[in-house]
Amino acid sequence: MSAEPGAGPGTEHPDPLTVARTRGYAVLLLMVAILGVPISALAFGFLALVHELQALTNDDLPRALGFHGTPSWWPVPLLAVAGLLTGLTIRHLPGTGGHNPAEGMAHGEPPASVELPGIALAALTSLGLGAVLGPEAPLIALGGGLALFAVRLVKPGLPPSAGAMVAAAGSFAAVSTLLGSPLLGAFLLMEASGLAGMTLGLVLVPGLLASGIGSLIFIGLGSWTGLGTYSLTLPGVPHADDPTVGAFGWALVLGAAAAFAGAGIKRLSLSLQKHTGRRTVPSAVAMGLVVGVLALLYAQSTGDEASQVLYSGQDALGPLLASDAGLSVATLVLLVACKGLAYCASLSSFRGGPIFPAMFIGAAGGLALSHLPGLDTTSGFAMGIGAMCVAMLRLPMTSVLLATLLLGSEGITVMPLVIVAVVVSYVLTLRFDSGAAPHTAPR
Repeated sequence: MSAEPGAGPGTEHPDPLTVARTRGYAVLLLMVAILGVPISALAFGFLALVHELQALTNDDLPRALGFHGTPSWWPVPLLAVAGLLTGLTIRHLPGTGGHNPAEGMAHGEPPASVELPGIALAALTSLGLGAVLGPEAPLIALGGGLALFAVRLVKPGLPPSAGAMVAAAGSFAAVSTLLGSPLLGAFLLMEASGLAGMTLGLVLVPGLLASGIGSLIFIGLGSWTGLGTYSLTLPGVPHADDPTVGAFGWALVLGAAAAFAGAGIKRLSLSLQKHTGRRTVPSAVAMGLVVGVLALLYAQSTGDEASQVLYSGQDALGPLLASDAGLSVATLVLLVACKGLAYCASLSSFRGGPIFPAMFIGAAGGLALSHLPGLDTTSGFAMGIGAMCVAMLRLPMTSVLLATLLLGSEGITVMPLVIVAVVVSYVLTLRFDSGAAPHTAPR
């Protein structure tokens, strides 16, 4: 058996065209379509539970304890509890709570069924109680693991190549609309997995089918429950000016700045992880306290909500863009610094995904620079997102799409600027990576 260059684990096959014409492949598509419904519904429920936990612990609990609002110091004990619960989950449940986000996007084997409860619990205690991480990585792991577990119950002798496609389709279904579009979620998984050639087509077709079904499930459940779709959407995007020579100059600056910032975040989080991995529970509590203190520092310094430093930043992107005129450069810079350091601490000890905090930090940095001449708000916002995402994810095409598709029609206008910023950031990031000493994180 031969593998195509860049093929992911379990995707080796001598003739992908022959596979696509077989009856077994048609049966696999039918199984994927059926599995897409419950997996998407479970993913919707997971996101709803995270949202409710955030509201319960940050808003409702302080009021239940007699406070008139959420005290600015509230994140400190809240994140300490988050660290304790997450650390205990990582330490005592199988699977160490899933992939460590400091190591980037996971694209290896799907988790075993025995690891799924630990992944779900670690993600809930991290995301629901304020860690600066997103839900995409746990959803990818849970979707792939659940799909593979369900199919193996029905067909125990499933070949590894078919199992890889089933797991990929489950992941597609779980993140179908999280990034604003089923196609964008599919593109993220495709680029992160390193699939290529006809093997990509074999995996992509069932994945797209599951993603489309998942999107319908998310929309239907969002309408039926009134909870929305938990999709990344930005209403009321300000008008973007046509690109100018000065704006392209800012694209170079933003790309370089994001590469330096991303390299710093990556190296600091890995360095912290090297030390926190030795004593999981106390270290997670300590990193939770760091995140809480940074949120308190920001709230006391600016008078804004401490929650702006907490959580993934997914729901805060729209308000950040809308309120830019009321935020000073100093406030935005402090927000970037506090959120960036909280991101490092969260990457080192908690469980979640790296995408949304990178988007938020890049967006805030781009908005800060847009206060200077030659750069409009929407262009700075978009370029910051793209440049910071590629610095953290090393996925250039996905980073361009993330920065432009969520802006609607204005995304087309700013796309040339985003591409330049992403390319500059990507090239510099690769240079920084090649000069760094290899690091093997403890598990």
